[in-house]
Amino acid sequence: MATIRLTMAQALVRALAAQRTEIDGVEVALFGGVWAIFGHGNVAGLGEALAEAGDALPTFRGMNEQAMGLAAVGYAKTMKRRRMMAVTSSIGPGATNMVTAAAVAHVNRLPVLFLPGDVFAGRRPDPVLQQVEVFADATVSANDCFRPVSRYFDRITRPEQMLAALPRALAVLTDPAECGPVTLALCQDTQTEAFDWPEAFFAPRVWLPRRPPPDARELRAAVNVLKAAQAPLIVAGGGVHYADATAVLRRFAEDHGIPVAETQAGKSAMPHDHPLNLGAIGVTGTTAANAAAEAADVVLAVGTRLADFTTGSRALFNNPDRILIGLNVQPFDARKHFALPLVGDAGVTLTLVSSHLDNRRAPSAWTAAAVASRGPWREVVAEVTAPGNAQRPSDAQAIGAVQRSATAATIVVGAAGGLPGELHKLWDATAPGGYHLEYGYSCMGYEIAGALGVKMAAPERDVVVMLGDGSWLMMNSEIATSVMLGLKLTVVLLDNGGFGCIERLQRGAGGASFNNLLATARHQELPRFDFAAQAVGLGAIGVHVAGIAELEQALAVAKTVERTMVIVLDTDPAISTAAGGHWWDVGIPEVSGRAAVRAAREDYETARRAQRLGE
Repeated sequence: MATIRLTMAQALVRALAAQRTEIDGVEVALFGGVWAIFGHGNVAGLGEALAEAGDALPTFRGMNEQAMGLAAVGYAKTMKRRRMMAVTSSIGPGATNMVTAAAVAHVNRLPVLFLPGDVFAGRRPDPVLQQVEVFADATVSANDCFRPVSRYFDRITRPEQMLAALPRALAVLTDPAECGPVTLALCQDTQTEAFDWPEAFFAPRVWLPRRPPPDARELRAAVNVLKAAQAPLIVAGGGVHYADATAVLRRFAEDHGIPVAETQAGKSAMPHDHPLNLGAIGVTGTTAANAAAEAADVVLAVGTRLADFTTGSRALFNNPDRILIGLNVQPFDARKHFALPLVGDAGVTLTLVSSHLDNRRAPSAWTAAAVASRGPWREVVAEVTAPGNAQRPSDAQAIGAVQRSATAATIVVGAAGGLPGELHKLWDATAPGGYHLEYGYSCMGYEIAGALGVKMAAPERDVVVMLGDGSWLMMNSEIATSVMLGLKLTVVLLDNGGFGCIERLQRGAGGASFNNLLATARHQELPRFDFAAQAVGLGAIGVHVAGIAELEQALAVAKTVERTMVIVLDTDPAISTAAGGHWWDVGIPEVSGRAAVRAAREDYETARRAQRLGE
């Protein structure tokens, strides 16, 4: 057996560079590169190996380890899980900074390879700088924090362990059902140790996504239910995108006259102006989609994990005869909410279901009513997104301005606060992939970092980031990285003076305004932020605008420049779109000295009776 002598780190880098995938019939590298901030836990081993690899496995430097992980998440999502990135840090705070990014990837079922440096396997210098010591267990390090947020975790204490660990890691990263983050914690002495590696370990390998068909019995059961349906509804989740099934979904809906509602991850699966697209569903849903969800007797949930925002905390699908079909490549998700499971690839399975329905269409009255319900909602959208002349406009009005500036090639990116709800209801997505919201983990700070990964995956498209001042203050460092790498972003920063979304939730729960807006947080003097100047300080173009008219002018300028541009607009924290939406289960105190809280608790107990917990 032919071998080659390399360090563990050199072998890992060479093997990663050899992995391939196929996109639209063209073979490309599986890994788009490695995000790296070096420290004593990875600079001498993995750092030296990456420098030697050069463009065979390009290395990108970020400003914050969490942000690098979030950029890798944005890249994988935009690539529909077909390509991915690795992220490496030193031991200690660099590693634990990445745990939040791993959680984002885990919740959203997205592939990212985390390569944190770790303690010395040989323990000769214990405790090494930044080492976390657990008194009762010497095998634990800070990297054990990755275990609950990794689909696969391994700690490499011997070079030859990589022969088994890396193939398993790659299998998880590329598996449509298991897909999620993988952590290989690399002991820093092991990174530099040499081993005689079999040359076959570095042979190129092409990873193609499996398209598993459903079990014949599950298929038959689902078809029988759909044939009998009088009011069917499709809920399109992110799995529709990852399975490249948007065209199949559209054809299925058209052939069988079934309206479609979209989750946050599923939005843009259908064109916004398609007659059967009722728009967003659930807590942040449209009146059209939610009315159909309440009346539906069969709900075909395609590629969604059925989180509480989608199901209205289990209170939305309340037809007493409702049957839920869970079409998902992951059995864990297919069986949620006591659904009739239909485990398989979304595209393959929808095609098979359609072929067995014998041209069966939903009752014409049901389809016609669903299509007609779009009209009143479109009037709401037009009304709330109209420009207006308010000095502090609403988020909806800002979204309207960005929408009017957008093209079919625009990708809008968001993540946390009130904007995801407004965007889910109001944004008109014209093509698959044009709507990129991280709302599985709702991670503040994802917006700019995630958008950086989006731009890396789709450099030919305009990437527009919408975020609030809270997310900006948590993580704006990758503005500098976007400038450094020449990856232009247009950032629309809506400054509402704090955490306006949670302020509204707090007040809606009967609470007093407390600690969410800067004005109601403990302070001696209210801070005066100059976000535009901060953007300039990070190397971008920064401008503060007053009102929607100036925002539209600035968006026009942003299209003409080659550098990241940050546009700051003051908005009203109290305004959100009242139309649409649904109840969300947020616990209200049973005992309170505030009459408003006690009243909210009474309403809460009434609303909870609509939850269907045992079915």
